[in-house]
Amino acid sequence: MTKSQKMIYIALLAAQGVVLSLVERMIPSPFVFAPGAKLGIGNLITIIAIYTLPFKDSFTVVWMRLLMTTLLGGTLSTFLYSCVGALLSYIGMLVIKLLGSNKVSVIGVSATGGILHNLGQLIVASTIAQSWTVLLYLPILSFMGIMAGIANGIIANYMMAHINTLKFFRKNQLKNKTSH
Repeated sequence: MTKSQKMIYIALLAAQGVVLSLVERMIPSPFVFAPGAKLGIGNLITIIAIYTLPFKDSFTVVWMRLLMTTLLGGTLSTFLYSCVGALLSYIGMLVIKLLGSNKVSVIGVSATGGILHNLGQLIVASTIAQSWTVLLYLPILSFMGIMAGIANGIIANYMMAHINTLKFFRKNQLKNKTSH
């Protein structure tokens, strides 16, 4: 794989993540019992990046998606919530993927990301509100994060098995991992 191919792939993943995040922002929350809960479809791209790119490059995808989504209609507060949620989620998914590579599937890694994303956002909210009572909402959001994470994991798993470009980059990532 050439450097140009890799750069184009990173840019395309980031662009897809931005589009999915913007589309999701337009959809009203489908969860009446969990105000503010979203499906997290933009995180689908983060999962794919984690499984098809090295750490540095997948991190680039996450940052590009965060910055571009904020610039295309976000505010400083949405950036703060998204940033902390995305970073905590990203780090947690990487750790689970690395430590449990033989025991945890893409779906499990994605579900972990869903929980941690919500935890990160609630930490920001409780810091802004200067009250830890905001964290009482964590069980509801954790359930929603698990469900959204499972859905995203299933979709990511399917896409990586059936889309030739994703299969190519995943195979390349596995080859590079075993050669080091």
